[in-house]
Amino acid sequence: MKVLVTGGAGYIGSVVVSQLVAAGHEVVVYDNLSKGYRESVASAALLVVGDVGDRARLDAAFAEHKPEAVLHFAAWIEAGESMREPEKFFRNNTANALTLLETVLVRKVRCFVFSSTAALYGDPESTPIAESARLLPTNAYGESKLLVEQMLRWFHRIHGLSYASLRYFNAAGATATLGERHNPESHLIPIILQVASGMRDHISIFGDDYETPDGSCVRDYIHVSDLASAHLLALDALHSHAEPVQLIYNLGNGHGFSVKEVIACARRVTGHAIPVTVEARRAGDPATLVASAAKIRAELGWRPRYPELEGIIRSAWNYLQRKD
Repeated sequence: MKVLVTGGAGYIGSVVVSQLVAAGHEVVVYDNLSKGYRESVASAALLVVGDVGDRARLDAAFAEHKPEAVLHFAAWIEAGESMREPEKFFRNNTANALTLLETVLVRKVRCFVFSSTAALYGDPESTPIAESARLLPTNAYGESKLLVEQMLRWFHRIHGLSYASLRYFNAAGATATLGERHNPESHLIPIILQVASGMRDHISIFGDDYETPDGSCVRDYIHVSDLASAHLLALDALHSHAEPVQLIYNLGNGHGFSVKEVIACARRVTGHAIPVTVEARRAGDPATLVASAAKIRAELGWRPRYPELEGIIRSAWNYLQRKD
């Protein structure tokens, strides 16, 4: 297929693009390069530099390249920042997504794959979390993504748009050539590894008084390559249906690790002490987020290749060492 990938120069998007190219798809990456990197785009993909909020630029890209499907990754992702500047997230994540979807409808693109988030669930009533769980975000980032899911539901119902919404838990890890390069970095595993490599003095634990076994937050970590493979499966599933369809899946390994457990695992992998300080809780952080990915396993046959935390951390450590 001809596929347009917004945010395809970023961390997750670039890995998805590499897998799309390997699978034989014709890929156009649409990215403003504010968070992504030109060199992260697979050489076989075409890069169009543009903002998702720029309707004229989008129209021109769609008119020239005529995509049959769109995968949408372009968004701000930091939950903590969203609690300080929610307006930034509603503009970029929600309003710009509407601009993109309007273009998708006008250009009669059949398939849309959305990069969603486990932040939709907020503080879950039970774990592991199923797709049917209530949606009650505790931060503006999650709310900005939930609003897009609501738009997709209505566009499916009224316009017949086929879409898949993939609710990520914590993306982590790296391939041999692609990994996290956020600036500044705010994700737990790369920050821990920066401490191990001497780039930081310590790792901060934001709250150690949660109702979890060791008091620190518990999260489900999934390797970025496994996330990417789920996108290709979802795209194929959308394309294979003659009638409009909506697919909603959690993406996670189904096992939670606390912040303290992740640090301990990183110490084993790297052989470094990794000093720790404890700080106040961050606004909007749920205590536990662990996925049930049973639905996508049953319906699409998805199987993570990197189910173990140690393997995920080791891949990220190898990538960081290569960069050094």
